[in-house]
Amino acid sequence: MDQKQYHVTGMTCEHCAASVAEEVSEVPGVREVEVDLAAKTVTVRGTDLDDERLRTAITEAGYRVAAPLAA
Repeated sequence: MDQKQYHVTGMTCEHCAASVAEEVSEVPGVREVEVDLAAKTVTVRGTDLDDERLRTAITEAGYRVAAPLAA
């Protein structure tokens, strides 16, 4: 299983985390999404993960990908 992790700005509450998780979980290949509000990170696990689609999903949820993190 592949894994990608992103630093996301603008998330401040559980509703924010749920919005990001919902959008990202709809990307093809995604099996698991973990949002850490304290660290402002989103970790995605799945197969054939498309970086551009994942970034777009985070943006569509209303947040900004500040930087990709080594995963």
